[in-house]
Amino acid sequence: MRYIAVFIWIQLFISCGKWNDDGVKGTMARVNDTYLYKEDVKELIMNGVSKEDSANIINTYINGWATKQLLIDQAKVNLSDLEMRDLDRLVEDYRNTLYINAYKDALISKSIDTKVSDEEMNAYYEQNIENFNLNRELVKIRYLHLPTDYNDIVATKKQFDRFKEEDEEDLINRKLEFIGYSFNDSLWLEFEDVLHQIPILRQEEKKNILKEGKYIQLSDSLGIYMVKIDKLLDKGVQAPLEYIKPTIRQIILNKRKLELIKNLEKDITKDAIKNKQFEVYN
Repeated sequence: MRYIAVFIWIQLFISCGKWNDDGVKGTMARVNDTYLYKEDVKELIMNGVSKEDSANIINTYINGWATKQLLIDQAKVNLSDLEMRDLDRLVEDYRNTLYINAYKDALISKSIDTKVSDEEMNAYYEQNIENFNLNRELVKIRYLHLPTDYNDIVATKKQFDRFKEEDEEDLINRKLEFIGYSFNDSLWLEFEDVLHQIPILRQEEKKNILKEGKYIQLSDSLGIYMVKIDKLLDKGVQAPLEYIKPTIRQIILNKRKLELIKNLEKDITKDAIKNKQFEVYN
């Protein structure tokens, strides 16, 4: 194994540039034949940071850079030519893949129609309905969090549970009295998300909560909680369209992207043959 000479010279030039001992302006460090320049670390120096802290930041960076370069040099010495060729081929393949994907993404972003109509989503839903069974429970709920010393529990509970139009209007007008609330019971929510938002529900058995029309009232040191399970869908049943729409929209957009890519690859090859940029020799 060859001897690896390491020379690391560290000095911060925050106010002006100077010539180093090796005659190279702005050199910060060297590992064998690889140099680190002031230009490479200038973004590490932030306004408002003391010279001492900046020195520590850059010193840490230089040490990390040196370790990396030393490992690279050691790898080049100790890996076989075959291993190096295989790694170089992998790097080249990866770089080319990045180029190709970036080019495709740029073309797709300019060409793709991102508008997906309700008619398209409805049609896809009906054609693939067997693929949209729920793997978790969904609920539509109302939620109200009251202070522990709230005085009008009985009347509020009656309005919250009944929830006619005038009840909703009155509760919303009194929202400043509540710690938190959600009266939008038209949205399907995953039950696990509800438990995350209202942790006190975990005190109850799941089977006692997941009942359509169920009213739950619980309390702790943080207040009184009222929850109404307005609607319930169990695992395994067909997912409602309004819940699955975002997924369907993404599926349709992905299909459009794949079609655009397919056409791009076909057209670019056809044009290359036409313009004699691509030939196959038998």
